[in-house]
Amino acid sequence: MTFKFKDVFSGTQAALGAEPAQAQAAFHAQSRLGDGLNSTVAIRQFSIGVDEPAGLGGKDTAPNPVEYVLAALGSCQEITYRLYADALGIPLNGVSVRLTGAIDLRGFFNVEQSVRPGYQKIEAEVVLDSPASEKDLARLKEIVDRHCPVLDILRNPTPVHLSLHSGARTAAAE
Repeated sequence: MTFKFKDVFSGTQAALGAEPAQAQAAFHAQSRLGDGLNSTVAIRQFSIGVDEPAGLGGKDTAPNPVEYVLAALGSCQEITYRLYADALGIPLNGVSVRLTGAIDLRGFFNVEQSVRPGYQKIEAEVVLDSPASEKDLARLKEIVDRHCPVLDILRNPTPVHLSLHSGARTAAAE
């Protein structure tokens, strides 16, 4: 028996339509700075390294945070293409995404106040291996771009609340 993403998609869609309260999900990550600029991030049962290139003060032992943003967007696009192609009956043999993020480091290093510290732009090329018509692929792209969670996060402001706690103060208070 072959696994069908269409079954997962339609089953989940029906279940969430019947019980909208079940649609709420929370994802968690825990990060801890190690030696230098190297961090270890725990996500579920996974441990992910984060570092900076040597030119930015790191030891280049892992991708840096802004590179993970590109990885998140590319892989989310691929997953969303796979699910929606199957759900719509559009044949898709494969999908890959090549991304480039342009960043002006003057923002991060506080050289120029008017420069954002994040990406100024991200360009991506999605390559589909599909015998489908150009019309079907254009329709698929429109749907994927509308429903890709990471693309939505990057295109729209997401409320973020960062609180600060001092471990030294917490230990002293106990």
